[in-house]
Amino acid sequence: MKTAPAVEFEGVSFAFDEHVILQDVSFAIANGTMTILLGESGAGKSVTLKLILGLLRPDEGAIRVNGERVDTMREQELIRVRGDVGMVFQELALFDSLTVAENVGYRLSEEMRWPEAQVRARVEDVLGFIGLGEFIDRMPSELSGGQRRRVAIARAVAPKPSLILFDDPTTGLDPIIAATVNDEIVKLRDLENVTSIFVTQQIRDAFYIATH
Repeated sequence: MKTAPAVEFEGVSFAFDEHVILQDVSFAIANGTMTILLGESGAGKSVTLKLILGLLRPDEGAIRVNGERVDTMREQELIRVRGDVGMVFQELALFDSLTVAENVGYRLSEEMRWPEAQVRARVEDVLGFIGLGEFIDRMPSELSGGQRRRVAIARAVAPKPSLILFDDPTTGLDPIIAATVNDEIVKLRDLENVTSIFVTQQIRDAFYIATH
């Protein structure tokens, strides 16, 4: 039986008023692969991720995530689909008032209603995987920029989504710290077998992470 692509765009167009961002875009992303969206600022990379999440709706065309058409879904249905998607935002969107553990486990406890012990075990597992186990009870303000990026990655990974979207996760970081963040993304790619879409305007990052 043929598996549906993780993400599929079919003739998608999108504009802000008269400013055309995407025009007749079609592509399919196979399960278990990493896709790089490389382009200059304003090219429509982040817009593409927001269309996948259903935060924006296309003017024309169809968008499917795991075989389900999301551009015509109601918000309640979109919430269900988003439950299988992890998102690493460019601006991180960590909760400053919560510890690292509480940030990483937020969806598990607040949305998925996991028992407290199970949440803690999963958080410890994920933070250990990305090398931040010793920072589990720190506040975001006590971490470096690179560490906060890795916490954001851990939060996206914690619910075990089948699809992870990275919105320029190394922007603003110096090259050495950016390399450590990229190393964690490569580890996810090679060991977790999740489908990933990686948005960047850094050619260095694209060549480091891409497999082809």
